[in-house]
Amino acid sequence: MYITASSSPSSSLLRAASAYSPTRFFRSSFRNLTSTNQASLSVINHHRRSLTSAAVRSFHCSVPRWSHRLDWRSPLNLRSEIRAFNPIIEQLQRMFATMGTTLPDFRTAEHLFKAVLTSLPRPGGGEFGKFYSLPALNDPRIDKLPYSIRILLESAIRNCDNFQVKKEDVEKIIDWENTAPKQVEIPFKPARVLLQDFTGVPAVVDLACMRDAMHKLGSDTSKINPLVPVDLVIDHSVQVDVTRSENAVQANMELEFQRNKERFSFLKWGSSAFRNMLVVPPGSGIVHQVNLEYLGRLVFNTDGILYPDSVVGTDSHTTMIDGLGVAGWGVGGIEAEAAMLGQPMSMVLPGVVGFQLSGKLRNGVTATDLVLTVTQMLRKHGVVGKFVEFYGDGMGELSLADRATIANMSPEYGATMGFFPVDHVTLQYLKLTGRSDETVAMIESYLRANNMFVDYDEARTFLPLQFFLFKTPQQKRVYSSYLELNLAEVEPCISGPKRPHDRVPLREMKADWNSCLNNKVGFKGFAVPKEAQGKVAKFSFHGQPAELKHGSVVIAAITSCTNTSNPSVMLGAGLVAKKACELGLQ
Repeated sequence: MYITASSSPSSSLLRAASAYSPTRFFRSSFRNLTSTNQASLSVINHHRRSLTSAAVRSFHCSVPRWSHRLDWRSPLNLRSEIRAFNPIIEQLQRMFATMGTTLPDFRTAEHLFKAVLTSLPRPGGGEFGKFYSLPALNDPRIDKLPYSIRILLESAIRNCDNFQVKKEDVEKIIDWENTAPKQVEIPFKPARVLLQDFTGVPAVVDLACMRDAMHKLGSDTSKINPLVPVDLVIDHSVQVDVTRSENAVQANMELEFQRNKERFSFLKWGSSAFRNMLVVPPGSGIVHQVNLEYLGRLVFNTDGILYPDSVVGTDSHTTMIDGLGVAGWGVGGIEAEAAMLGQPMSMVLPGVVGFQLSGKLRNGVTATDLVLTVTQMLRKHGVVGKFVEFYGDGMGELSLADRATIANMSPEYGATMGFFPVDHVTLQYLKLTGRSDETVAMIESYLRANNMFVDYDEARTFLPLQFFLFKTPQQKRVYSSYLELNLAEVEPCISGPKRPHDRVPLREMKADWNSCLNNKVGFKGFAVPKEAQGKVAKFSFHGQPAELKHGSVVIAAITSCTNTSNPSVMLGAGLVAKKACELGLQ
């Protein structure tokens, strides 16, 4: 349909829509956008959604659908509909005209939980900073909350502005025992965002495009920055071209830089151009290990305010950091970018499965054996969309590497995260990975003061005696459901042949393998005909004749980040491969 008469009602409608289009309005508003008024931007988005939905409802109520009865060849037939639509245009004009004067300034509003802002004393005088104290709320329901839910609660209290995070959201989390079964939604603001180079490049590109737009609008481009700390680890670009030689690492890294020169140059620019962004260069290690050993803060101290570390990452195995007592899980790129720009994530308040561990692993049983056993139990129990929180006397017998292995497998057993609260094992690991005594003391004193520290063995704590004024008796926590595992009952096992939760005890491997050959095609079957099961494939390997058949044992590279999270498993794999080579296996 073409409209040429400038005085026609339809052209008036087009001019009105153009004059008051949200696109033009937000483009002009963008000139005044700073990194500190994200709350106001959210209000605008809220008004835009409300206005749009109201306009659509009003229009559908007052006017029949155009496409059902009108002759689209004649614009004159639209006059009555245009007249009916005029009030909506006027409503748009009024709302946009008053929007600038009705936006509340949350920066100057007094914090709703200012009364629980508490000082954390430092040994020898002074203070580490201030924190929003959960015990100061004097609510007995908090004492029964799982530790993972307490992290959500602290975030809601600290960020409560009655707009993005409301007081009602805080109450939902405090009343978790009753609200979680109802699938209520809450907002959550993670402390930081973790990216790797495949998913991180688009996020940095978007920030660069926003700066470009600011430049075109004649405004200050340096105003565009992430509003929360962003850690980007370059680890997904490496390819293995050179193997079995002393210079393999160096040769592969040189090829990596050649192939990705443009991307790496762009990311290096981003590391210095944006505030709140750290880029870890290639060759530093896998993103999850770097996050565990170096990037995990456990407790942030930002402008004198202490709060727990929490993270969302653009990799599903971000959950590995849960083994350190840092709440973290994987999200999509859009969610990660929204968190970077200070927007809260909307999430269903999850149920929490309490997984009690007792006993101690037997000699010869590895973290892989344990995690395959745990995965099988949790898949059978059903933990999709839930948190899993580990507790019990057996926790003191698990190294942090073993905990990280279990936490890493959260996507495989279906949970949002597998969480290990901070205890003495965590503090020992922090010291081993180079955190200073001052930092460890601050972390422990804050977590004890806010009832987020677990004492499995009080004799092995690090704090001087004066800090036990923060210690309260360990309350029995309430969980949505319960599981229990005696670590002494875990036995060597493998999984497969196709799914990680199809666990097979090592002693049954041969029988299981034979049955899989004969079973019909499925998760536990290949349906290989009897006459074809003895078939041999001959080929040349480095100039030497070789052959493979069903049942051949081969050495393969480990690419699973679950296994690479554990030094003992890696060393064990290396020793197995070494001895296999000595016995003639290639």
